[in-house]
Amino acid sequence: MPTRDRRLDRAIARSHQIAATAVAEIRSARVAIGLSQDDVGRSVELSGSQVGRFERGELDDIRLEQLCRLSAAVGLVPSIRLYPDGDPVRDTAQIRLLDRLRQRLPSAIDWKTEVPLRGRTDPRAWDAVARWSGCVDAFEAEFRLGDVQATERRILLKHRDDARIGHVFLRVAATRANRRALALGREGLRGNFPLDTREALARLTHGRCPGANGLLVL
Repeated sequence: MPTRDRRLDRAIARSHQIAATAVAEIRSARVAIGLSQDDVGRSVELSGSQVGRFERGELDDIRLEQLCRLSAAVGLVPSIRLYPDGDPVRDTAQIRLLDRLRQRLPSAIDWKTEVPLRGRTDPRAWDAVARWSGCVDAFEAEFRLGDVQATERRILLKHRDDARIGHVFLRVAATRANRRALALGREGLRGNFPLDTREALARLTHGRCPGANGLLVL
């Protein structure tokens, strides 16, 4: 199943889980304090039948405002926090970066995009994976390079957790902003990404196992 489809399935399942937990907690609180569905509804300008449908899970889409109203009626306060979970959806610019790189590589290689990490159940995936000359190498594309160190840590953690990957390459758009970021951060990257663009391309375009990680600014 494509990574994006799996990401959507997880998001929908998570929304159902959050809604079911909220419904159960609000109903339990209402029963514990001895309020009827009509009592709760009147206090927050909803009908008793609306409260009933909410508690029975009959609403196709629970609005955040409804959740906050009903929580307040039974003495609860909802709290939503967002946490990092895997990789974000790649935008069109990043996809173009990968396409342009693929055009410079040997046509005979096995090239796949959005490849999940092997043996992991989390949602992380490589932007692209190439197989050639006995090597399996991964590529990560960044159109807008922000925190260089954070990007490096993210890629190295994925490399650590996917034993099949021999080498990883950071593919960065050759924009003025990215060059400024790399002017400050390139030497810090060199220990883990020693190959510069020219040397990395010389190895990759000839279908050779690169032998080391690299940075590709194109």
